[in-house]
Amino acid sequence: MKFLLPFLQELSKNNHKEWFDANRSTYQFCKQDFEILLKAVIEQCIEFDNQLLGLEPKKCIFRINKDIRFSKDKSPYKLNFGASINPGGKKSRIPGYYIHIEPGKSFLAGGCYQSSSELLNSIRQEIDYNTVEFKAILNNKEFKQYFTDLSQEDKLKTAPKGYEKTHPEISLLQHRHFIVIHHLIDEQIIDENLLNYITEIFKAILPLNQFLRNCIQ
Repeated sequence: MKFLLPFLQELSKNNHKEWFDANRSTYQFCKQDFEILLKAVIEQCIEFDNQLLGLEPKKCIFRINKDIRFSKDKSPYKLNFGASINPGGKKSRIPGYYIHIEPGKSFLAGGCYQSSSELLNSIRQEIDYNTVEFKAILNNKEFKQYFTDLSQEDKLKTAPKGYEKTHPEISLLQHRHFIVIHHLIDEQIIDENLLNYITEIFKAILPLNQFLRNCIQ
């Protein structure tokens, strides 16, 4: 993994096709290294999350090419290696795990991101009906070791449809993404214990994923 960060740092300074083509062999080497890590992560995670059985790394990795059709920034490449380790792969909406490697901005995440309105309604209903269970997951000591709370990204400022603003759990119900994020420093990316550390964090996310998966109808 020691070549990923330097490659991405250079890419950030040379984000154009000519440079990328000239350094494509380095990119392929880094991508292969990332796939090896993913394979090992999946194998370890299967021991506690059997819904990942049969999942291949190639089905999890996001392309480094950006979709620039509707973007003002026309630089062609992402500045990270990313992968969604979900049952069914990156295109699946089943709650899972996420790895993001980027110089100074690496993180691990899990849960349910950009849910359909149907699933979002189902999650809110499940939280409303089983608040004690959901709060127990968020307050578990193993969970708290890595996460302080759910991500506040895109959180509603008003009550969601169907709920009163005086609802006792309105703060939980206002979430639009039910995800948790654990940031990594660059030194951790090249640490020999990275694989085990990722696995520990994903294991801590499992109860949240299980709760959210139960909301899928």
